[in-house]
Amino acid sequence: MNASRAALLYGGILCLLYALLPSLSFPNPPLDVVEGFAWGREFQLGYTKHPPMQAWLLELSYHLTGGYAYGAYWLSAISIGIGYWFIWLIGKELGFSEQQRFWAIVLTSVTFYFTLPVPEFNPNVLQIPVWAGMIYFFLRALNSGAARYWILLGALAAIGFYTKYFVFLLIGTIGLYTLVYADGRRYLATSGPWICSVSFLLLVAPHLYWLYETDFLTFRYAIGRSNAAGSLFDHVYNPVNFLLAQVANHAGLFMVALLGLSWQTLKTAKTSWSFSRGSLPTLEADRFLIWFALVPLFVVLLASAVTGSEFKHMWGTPLFVLSGLVAVRYFHLPAFWSAPKRAFAGAVGIQVLFLGILLGQAVLEPFWKTKQSRIHYPGKATAEVLSDVWKKETGTELAYVAGDEWTTANVTLHAPSRPSMFLEHNAILSPWIDLDDVQKKGVMILWRGENSAPAGQILELYPNAVLQGQQTLPFHSYGTFPDLTINWIIVPPGSVATSVDEELAD
Repeated sequence: MNASRAALLYGGILCLLYALLPSLSFPNPPLDVVEGFAWGREFQLGYTKHPPMQAWLLELSYHLTGGYAYGAYWLSAISIGIGYWFIWLIGKELGFSEQQRFWAIVLTSVTFYFTLPVPEFNPNVLQIPVWAGMIYFFLRALNSGAARYWILLGALAAIGFYTKYFVFLLIGTIGLYTLVYADGRRYLATSGPWICSVSFLLLVAPHLYWLYETDFLTFRYAIGRSNAAGSLFDHVYNPVNFLLAQVANHAGLFMVALLGLSWQTLKTAKTSWSFSRGSLPTLEADRFLIWFALVPLFVVLLASAVTGSEFKHMWGTPLFVLSGLVAVRYFHLPAFWSAPKRAFAGAVGIQVLFLGILLGQAVLEPFWKTKQSRIHYPGKATAEVLSDVWKKETGTELAYVAGDEWTTANVTLHAPSRPSMFLEHNAILSPWIDLDDVQKKGVMILWRGENSAPAGQILELYPNAVLQGQQTLPFHSYGTFPDLTINWIIVPPGSVATSVDEELAD
């Protein structure tokens, strides 16, 4: 089998397995997926936490699958598959051989971000094909100068903007490269970069207008929940912690790279090791690879060091789409290996291990865990019970649910009427909510646990609220999870309290 066919077969089988396994074994979707379905049900130009692309795609999958949630796992697999395809194309454009590109995909596939997190389709996973595609289109634009690649770059950057604002890091990296190096600066006097900018701005204009209309809700929400530096120590600890986490996330890559070596190769490494530029045709190719592999990471580390802010480890997901190509190039693979078959067996073994962990989470974890699990949450059963209660009490279909996000999002996803999620009973956090319509149809307030009343702002809005109903439901498992206790209050039409968050309103 030639390398291109091997890459297609290897990547295709992996994507198929990472889609099928959770589709068949996860009783309930993970957190980000459930929230995304709840956002997407509204089909807005933006949402409280993120831009809308993930939610849009989830809602599309909901309709394509006839109302099932497993489409989320296939969206993740497709995202990873497109990412592999762009990595292959980047390697081709940089001058890597087919065999090197095959190994680049194998080594990329065993980094952490391409394994266990895959079933949780969220903006981080969706960024993988966006970042890889933007890097490829920029590279093609530099090498060919064709206007179509500049237009595609601008369009994909817009998709990235609708996915997660983190894409500005890559946009800035591309812009800086264009200014710093001659192969980029030569295009500043042409229409290419300007066409790219115009296509980007035209496509993001609707979302920019939404941000303006909602007083930049997503930014204010993020700022309100960010952790500022507590001391000088944070300026050192947070960037170092982020960097070490990213190194650890590449443990599979390092392991496979080492497995391809023999003891004899290691003994002669000092004399045989070479970082010759011969494996890439031009100095620009080397420079391009290193720039896009390291500059975004350096900027994140610098920002964390200067501000002292903590960057979540999973935010690093799109930063390393070039890791496999970098490893092949600078570890001089597979030429430096003496046992490539053993390296491939190691990669397959790592994938089996991660797939086994996913299966174990779904099937075995409940037998030793006592903390309730989101993928075993009885989302559908809860939604059906609450829908029946509402219809029995009011004679109408459930239209609005308020309360904690996890509980309400599950009802929004699984209830037959697909009610709107009135996030925290707050119209500012839920700009899609029509308060007049809520008054006409009423709202069901939900919370979990043994408390006799809801907490937080909802309790302030309804200080005299009395628990009206409670239901205990088992989790989807044969293990030792404690049962779920779900509580509710029915607020009939005309009795819905005004929802104002003074801090956000200011």
